[in-house]
Amino acid sequence: MEPIAAGVNRRYIWLFTCVAALGGLLFGFDTAVISGAIPYISAYFSLDEYLLGWAVGAILIGCAAGSLLAGGAADRYGRRLVLVVCALLFAASGIGAGLSEQLHWFVFFRLLGGLGVGAAALVSPMYIAEMAPARLRGRLVAFYQMAIASGILLAYCSNLLLDHTGENNWRWMFASQAVPSVLFLAFLLVVPETPRWLIRRGRQQEAKTVLEKIHGEAPLEAEMEAIQKSYQQASHSSVKELFSMKYRAVLWLGILIAVFQQITGINAIIYYAPVIFRQTGISGSSSLMQTIGVGIVTVLATLFAIGFVDRLGRKMFFLIGSLTMTVSLMAVGACFQLSYFDHYIVLAFTLLYVASFGCTLGAVTWVYLSEIFPNRVRGLAMSVATLALWLADFIVTYTFPVMARQLGTAATMYCYAGICLIACWYMFTRVKETKGKSLEEIETLFFPSK
Repeated sequence: MEPIAAGVNRRYIWLFTCVAALGGLLFGFDTAVISGAIPYISAYFSLDEYLLGWAVGAILIGCAAGSLLAGGAADRYGRRLVLVVCALLFAASGIGAGLSEQLHWFVFFRLLGGLGVGAAALVSPMYIAEMAPARLRGRLVAFYQMAIASGILLAYCSNLLLDHTGENNWRWMFASQAVPSVLFLAFLLVVPETPRWLIRRGRQQEAKTVLEKIHGEAPLEAEMEAIQKSYQQASHSSVKELFSMKYRAVLWLGILIAVFQQITGINAIIYYAPVIFRQTGISGSSSLMQTIGVGIVTVLATLFAIGFVDRLGRKMFFLIGSLTMTVSLMAVGACFQLSYFDHYIVLAFTLLYVASFGCTLGAVTWVYLSEIFPNRVRGLAMSVATLALWLADFIVTYTFPVMARQLGTAATMYCYAGICLIACWYMFTRVKETKGKSLEEIETLFFPSK
């Protein structure tokens, strides 16, 4: 049972959650803004399908590097400071990409933005998970996914608004992300460091102050003791320890959950939605409008996850989502195979797929990853898992234009549907339920002898 289950300061909890989730909004904006710019950068930089895959997917190499570096940096320098650096990287990336004259500079600034995305993807949910009471943690970390979805929708709307602003429209699409980046930086100055990180660094009084703001007048001794106990064996963790027999099973669980989130094809839809919709015979402006529909559905689906993830549990969401995604992708593939595009049927099944992902694998993966790793190795373990996530994302993003051209869109969708089925089987057999448990209780779930 959560030792301080009542009397929490909800206003303060939502303050730090919203601030940290702004990193998710920038994550979504930075990765999705290129979708509307694809026709224009393809013409400007004379891109074939291979160079297009590289231009779109380059950010994900930066994401992989950012996730690899961020865990250790967050453990050493704190969660909040790493998020401050992310805000600066987001601003520099948008402005730099918008001003680029050559492809190599465009790719460089996209890589730079990727460093911020990869770090924020790891540290923002970690920050929320370490601040939130157990009974609220699922919905609060899921709120981070809603911020990602909102960032994607904001990017789609921005692309539509800037689509008719002249030959430099794509430059404004990228540069526009500097505005939310500055807001993120400013708001980070009003939130504290997490109590778990402060306790790890021996700063108990500061940690107690933060916990008092979160939990009000509730007794804090049991909470402080449980956190301290989780760190008592040592003050520093290593990569060698992370890959030891003790942690290997939970590490592989986290890696595979992260990889399945991506190789089920979501970012082939998010990044290339306008391209896919144009294949059904609609105009460029109409394809951007349909893409906004994808963004709206993603936000609504994530709201559903926020409302029910702490009631239905993580495993149920994973299973329902992967099965519904399978059916949706099979239907989209059949439409392209039969060249049947009437009655917006491709849009309908695409929206069903995106909704299924948004309220299950999209939101719940970040919740689960932020929960399952022990306190003493959480930063490193999250780095490894999110590194795998971004590498899988890059593979999907880079290969989609090639697969669509060489195999056809129908076969490509069938491939993703098959992976969804494999993901469902794995989650059914391996995932343990974590709803309603404190981080320290979850640690004993995976390590009962502890």
